[in-house]
Amino acid sequence: MTDNGYVSNNRDNKRTLVVIFLRGGADGLNMVVPVEDDGYYNARPLISISKDVGIPLDDRFSLNPEMKELHSLYNEGQLAFYHGAGSEDQTRSHFEAQDLMEHGGEVAGGWLGRFLRYRPNPAKSSLSAIAIGKSLPESLRGAPAATVMDSLKDFTLGDKSADLVQNIERLYGREEGSIAASANDTLSSMRRIEAIRHSDYQPDGNAEYPRNEFGEGLIEIAQLIKARVGLEAACLDLGGWDSHLTQGPIMNPRMRTLSQGLAAFSKDLGHAMATTSVVVMSEFGRRVRENSALGTDHGRGGLMMVLGGGVEGGAVQADWRGLTEEVLEGPGDLPVTTHYSKVLSPVLQRHGAGEDLSLVFPSPQEALLKAS
Repeated sequence: MTDNGYVSNNRDNKRTLVVIFLRGGADGLNMVVPVEDDGYYNARPLISISKDVGIPLDDRFSLNPEMKELHSLYNEGQLAFYHGAGSEDQTRSHFEAQDLMEHGGEVAGGWLGRFLRYRPNPAKSSLSAIAIGKSLPESLRGAPAATVMDSLKDFTLGDKSADLVQNIERLYGREEGSIAASANDTLSSMRRIEAIRHSDYQPDGNAEYPRNEFGEGLIEIAQLIKARVGLEAACLDLGGWDSHLTQGPIMNPRMRTLSQGLAAFSKDLGHAMATTSVVVMSEFGRRVRENSALGTDHGRGGLMMVLGGGVEGGAVQADWRGLTEEVLEGPGDLPVTTHYSKVLSPVLQRHGAGEDLSLVFPSPQEALLKAS
């Protein structure tokens, strides 16, 4: 452990990037609603969000009332929405679209892994990058170090861990070089996690997280940020957005979970949100026109959100061209007018990526936009 209490070797970095992936293709049109666009209501006579119930954001868009907790963050300038965001993928396949977006193009490794590897003074601690879940997300492939855990409870050697750790310390105390450094890092991480696990965590700011896996994941990320373990990147999924039928019952509880979770996370971190960025993204949006099952099929342009320090919040960023037939793409999709890398780039630069992001996104972004 470093002399300032960090587990990470990157001792001066207090910034954390949290990436939340809405797997299944979230419907941005029913989240941030174009209430002044007649094309929206013509295409969705039964599943649209009425202008009367939407929470106004600007002169074109309103927020779905299921996401009401985000309104104050938006008004305070801490939250920005990006409409028409997406990738160059045209397959409309969940798996192919997710792979392309998480890899940052048709390249090896993931965009987040490359960012962590190629940024100045890359951290190699086992707690510098974490994924809450059962598997490593593709976006983190290639990171100098990353840990996957269902929860902090998994990061343990069992009831007799103290004795075991001492024995491991004696064993590796005779080693030198990278093997010893890796062992010391892991042991330091385990000590810090053990201290967190045995504490009775109480969120600050009267924050109330949703009582589900997503809420628990956000709590654990907040704990790690506050414990100053050197966490630089964290990934968390919120799945189940594939709303081919009865869209309301599918999307509404997920929107509430997302909204309540983000609001609680922001309250809980308080001043630490100034050095924390939260990016919310999905592999694609939904078809503009509702289907016969009161749902929407796979589309193209979707919605991204950025919350936290440095964001130019309080705005819906959109190259909005309307929802008339001549504007829509293919079978009737909102076109991608903002490549997702354009949203990520300033966030990564705030987190130390530098001006040149060619190693993070190897394909020129102009070409990606043209391809989309």
